[in-house]
Amino acid sequence: MWVWMLLMALAFVNERCHCCLEEERISLLEIKAWFNHAGAGSHELEGWDKGHFNCCNWDYYRVVCDNTTNRVIELNLDSVNYDYLNAVEDLDLNASLFLPFKELEILDLSENQLVGGLKNQGFQVLASGLRNLEKLYLHYNKFNDSILSSLSGFSTLKSLDLSDNRFTGSTGLNGKVKFTPSNLPRLEYLSVSNNHFQVPISFGSFMNLSNLKFIACDNNELIAAPSFQPSAPKFQLRFFSASNCTSKPHEAGFPNFLQSQYDLVVVDLSHNKFAGEPFPSWLFENNRKLNRLYLRDTSFIGPLQLPQHPTPNLQTVDMAGNNLHGQVARNICSIIPRLKNFMMANNSLTGCIPPCFGNMSSLEYLDLSNNHMSCELLEHNLPTVGSSLWFLKLSNNSFNGRLPPSVFNMTYLEYLFLDGNKFAGQVPDTFSLALTSTWFDISNNLLSGMLPRGIRNFSKFLQGIDLSRNQFEGTIPIEYSSAMLEFLDLSQNNLSGSLSLGFNAPNLRYVHLYGNQLSGPLPYAFCNLSSLVTLDLGDNNLTGPIPNWIDSLSELSIFVLKSNQFNGKLPHQLCLLRKLSILDLSENNFSGLLPSCLSNLNFTASDEKTLVGPDFIVLRDDGSREEILASIGGRNMSERIFDLESKAVGPEISVKIFVELTAKKNFYTYKGDILRYISVMDLSCNRFTEEIPTEWGNLSGIYALNLSQNNLTGLIPSSFSNLKQIESLDLSHNNLNGRIPAQLVELTFLAVFNVSYNKLSGRTPEMKNQFATFDESSYKGNPLLCGPPLQNSCDKTESPSARVPNDFNGDGGFIDMDSFYASFGVCYIIMVLTVAAVLRINPHWRRRWFYFIEECIDTCCCFLAINFPKLSRFRR
Repeated sequence: MWVWMLLMALAFVNERCHCCLEEERISLLEIKAWFNHAGAGSHELEGWDKGHFNCCNWDYYRVVCDNTTNRVIELNLDSVNYDYLNAVEDLDLNASLFLPFKELEILDLSENQLVGGLKNQGFQVLASGLRNLEKLYLHYNKFNDSILSSLSGFSTLKSLDLSDNRFTGSTGLNGKVKFTPSNLPRLEYLSVSNNHFQVPISFGSFMNLSNLKFIACDNNELIAAPSFQPSAPKFQLRFFSASNCTSKPHEAGFPNFLQSQYDLVVVDLSHNKFAGEPFPSWLFENNRKLNRLYLRDTSFIGPLQLPQHPTPNLQTVDMAGNNLHGQVARNICSIIPRLKNFMMANNSLTGCIPPCFGNMSSLEYLDLSNNHMSCELLEHNLPTVGSSLWFLKLSNNSFNGRLPPSVFNMTYLEYLFLDGNKFAGQVPDTFSLALTSTWFDISNNLLSGMLPRGIRNFSKFLQGIDLSRNQFEGTIPIEYSSAMLEFLDLSQNNLSGSLSLGFNAPNLRYVHLYGNQLSGPLPYAFCNLSSLVTLDLGDNNLTGPIPNWIDSLSELSIFVLKSNQFNGKLPHQLCLLRKLSILDLSENNFSGLLPSCLSNLNFTASDEKTLVGPDFIVLRDDGSREEILASIGGRNMSERIFDLESKAVGPEISVKIFVELTAKKNFYTYKGDILRYISVMDLSCNRFTEEIPTEWGNLSGIYALNLSQNNLTGLIPSSFSNLKQIESLDLSHNNLNGRIPAQLVELTFLAVFNVSYNKLSGRTPEMKNQFATFDESSYKGNPLLCGPPLQNSCDKTESPSARVPNDFNGDGGFIDMDSFYASFGVCYIIMVLTVAAVLRINPHWRRRWFYFIEECIDTCCCFLAINFPKLSRFRR
């Protein structure tokens, strides 16, 4: 018994001896209380319990202790004061909480809404107390320039991350606050991305940091260097990223200090305007370890020059969006034997795809879109069965001939874009893409024949099919349905038959079938497409009314049925489509009243109707991450892995929704971002009758309203003056009467106004604001209208205040009295001549007429004989 108690006592003493220091444990509890006071940390630090003595066992991620001394050497407090759903309070740093951690080597305070330091408890105090600190991570906070001068006190730092804050100072130049990295001689890793730093393009303030291997300064401002700078830096970088640092052509040129760098593994200078600079082929030549090169949208000019000698480690080359010309070298596969990702879109390349790409098993991502390449694609130009290619985009070139069968035989191909070329012939009916296919686009070519039924062999992950602007014919196969299908565009072909499709695509959001020869009514199967955002069936031969189930399409934003043969009245269910912003029913046979309930439509901006892409995007690591980490610093850099992940390759999907509308007297195609703000209702060229609902004045967000060429009557609603955003209003070719409301002159955005060929009367609106820009064509065909810009002038001698009330009809419209007297006289003469002619021709009516006259004379004589004596007596 005594032995057992002795062993327990020894174990307890041993546990207490191997606990963390008491003052460090107390400080950790105070740090928890500090976060809790701001309303955060209760969940993230719930394992920090004062009842447990050994704080080294509280949280193996957030608190790391030295195995020998049990001193805390690492504190990971990232995202403690952060809530992805709700706002949290800002925090001021209390440096005294961290001073007990004398042996601390790593401190991560990122993503905590930190705004600065308490008075006399800021970073200056922290720098003086933490003499062993090697890594300090402050990214994703709200720090400003007030802490910059204190950072130079951390002389032992090897890694410093200040990215995604609110710094505006300069790094080595005169300014409000000067941040001088040269005071951190042991620095290896520095990230200042996503701030407002002014960074000299020479990077002169970094020249003496001989240990520096990693610089990330994306989304800042590159400025010209001062006159005197060291000719060559003492460092040899592994990682250099300065993307999106110039918004206009840069006068200081390219950062030429890179010419003295020979160990670069990752270089990113994308989205900078080095206008007129030749392509820096020496980056290939000097850096044999280069793995990723990003020079997208940098305004480089000249031919694409590859190095003379192989670069065996290079896996990603992104030089899209420049002005590079010439052909892709035929020996590229031997120069870059491990090429995985080759992005050369939006250049001026010519020629054909190098034949060696057909045997390049490492190639995964190939984008040559929007160039001037032209040739007949053959089997050996593209990878075949067993290749690693998962993204292929050759859009908007001049490739011709038949589609090579190898396109449909790639095992892992997920995204295929061959649109905007000159491919011709038929698509094999037996083709089949990979089981993981996501997007298939062969639109805008010269393809013909029946629609390929091989769609049924597509995977359940297929999200987009675009076969538009070809010459396909026949009916739409029922196979064009997939559980994940989101986008279907078969427009501008020669398709025929009915729309009685057995759609089983609950995720379908965009359907474009316009410009075909489809017939029949809207099928009931469409009512199951509850996710539908765009339904464009214009320019077909469809018939029947709009069905009552239309309100089941609750997400519908764009609804186009123009140029068909639809008929009947508009159902009130149409008013229940509260997200509707573009309604085009023009050039049909609709009739009846205009539904006043359409005023309930919101016509609000929507991102869903502008751009479509995959529901989920899987980023690929464009190169061996382990290999790159080993090259840029091994274990010391492994915790900064997100800098590499931010440059991972994802599919570039930019399928823009576009809609053809008639507005501003012309025919326009709207696509992309502008559709977000467009709100249009076009009911022209139908048979609608009766008055325009006054409630439509509540459509305050509408951009264009076209009611022309109907049979509408009544007045123009004065409530239209509430349409403050309207730019086009067309009411022409109807039977509207009365005055044009004077309040319309307050529509300051109105660019087109057309009320021609109606029965309007009175004076035209005052020539001010936008109405001063409208000419006579806006009012012609209304003979009772007067005033500028018409030639018919109103009575100039009569002031508006002195007009006789009888000069106005009951509708408030002005009557031209000269026209009235002339028409009255003509009618009187015609009536007299008509009576005389009848009496002359017909004897019976002549006798009746004279008998009538005789009766009238006798009656008058009797009346006078009886009443004249009475009148005489009355006078007396």
